[in-house]
Amino acid sequence: MLYDDNPTLVGIAKEIDESKQGEVFFNAQPAESADTAAGLFYIESYGCQMNFSDSEIVGSILAESGYKPTRDLELADLILINTCSIREKAEETVRKRLRLFDKIKKQRPGTLVGVLGCMAERLKTKFLEEEKLVDLVVGPDAYRDLPKLVAGAEDGDKGINVFLSREETYADINPLRLDSNGVAAFISIMRGCDNMCSFCVVPFTRGRERSRDAFSIVAEAQELYERGYREVTLLGQNVDSYKWENPENGEIVNFAHLLERVALVHPDLRVRFSTSHPKDITDEVLHTIARHENICNYIHLPVQSGNSRILELMNRTYDREWYMDRVEAIYRIIPDCAISSDIITGFCSETEEEHQDTLSMIEWANYSMSYMFFYSERPGTLAARKFPDDISMDVKKRRLNEIIRLQNHVSLKHNKADIGKTFKVLIEGDSKKSDQEFKGRNSQNKMVVFPKAEGYRPGDYVFVKVKEASSATLIGEITPQ
Repeated sequence: MLYDDNPTLVGIAKEIDESKQGEVFFNAQPAESADTAAGLFYIESYGCQMNFSDSEIVGSILAESGYKPTRDLELADLILINTCSIREKAEETVRKRLRLFDKIKKQRPGTLVGVLGCMAERLKTKFLEEEKLVDLVVGPDAYRDLPKLVAGAEDGDKGINVFLSREETYADINPLRLDSNGVAAFISIMRGCDNMCSFCVVPFTRGRERSRDAFSIVAEAQELYERGYREVTLLGQNVDSYKWENPENGEIVNFAHLLERVALVHPDLRVRFSTSHPKDITDEVLHTIARHENICNYIHLPVQSGNSRILELMNRTYDREWYMDRVEAIYRIIPDCAISSDIITGFCSETEEEHQDTLSMIEWANYSMSYMFFYSERPGTLAARKFPDDISMDVKKRRLNEIIRLQNHVSLKHNKADIGKTFKVLIEGDSKKSDQEFKGRNSQNKMVVFPKAEGYRPGDYVFVKVKEASSATLIGEITPQ
């Protein structure tokens, strides 16, 4: 998964369900006057970083057609919601928002509402036929068609395009940086997924893997640096399987090569990436990270379960031993690397002993943090077809709470080990709690909060000595190198 609690994005809100897990991200655009050629659009993004990146592509496509972004839902002529299908809770949240949008439509006749992304791809015409709350249904590979679909909807047609492409990468589109802090940005390097994990809808909602032209990725990173950005995150459902062939000379560019090319744009441009798959992450990638100071020492390596039998049922194509070998390689090649993970508990037929294997993996791998979920059966997946969802909700919640408690303990211990250390931190902006403090991340992707000092501003690098730590944040002060 690509979930990230990235506080650099304006307007983040957490969707905490009964199990206190999961997240939702909201896009809020710069306010514009209503005096525009085509009108104002408002877009909300839920779920993963890829959805945020896609919303920026949508924004660029709409801007080319004369639309302007707005923060004000009440002013919008076009309301879009970029959706996530990874869990049932995410889809329930989208339906609640659509009912709110429907009230706005009734108050402001002529307002159009569209559903984008994974939920649009999964439910397709059901949104138009059964929900009757939307005018547009557009899948992740059909965003170029939005202006035509919007024009048709204005004439009373119901617009739908959920065609999944084997070629679309949006490589030629310069994303409209929505909610940008001017410091950090996403760059999508590939689309789709060929990993058929039995619990996951992504291959069905985002299609097959295809990698973007390496030259266009490097050019986008260069352009962002020249505009003052100092951090880019390379995005893909499985970045380690990135592979692009230069049509002119047949050169193969893999992920390690791409990572190095982006790092060489400028030493002051930090490079992050998400997400890695344990079966594909190579020592070549790890050595590339170790060679370049500006490639961050942080890897998100989802384990999902610590038990080999459950991993086989999940069709993760690795076992516990393989995963542990990859973790050992990371710590051997990049000693100060931080590793985070995704964890699903309560998967079909999981026993208490197998649950204990997951708990032991959290402690052994020493995750800096994790995204933790109980299993949510998704229609159409292999697990939904083959395996009964036979773990009770009470057991799922209890196991999830045990995982959360342990991860919080490990995260606190991980952060306390940083007290007294000095880190290079990229200033992202004011902290959430005080405009007298800055916030920023170190190379290990840990949030650091520290008092402001004269002469510094967002986008600057500073050295911060850690004085205190919680399970989520390091607290320190600026210090000479």
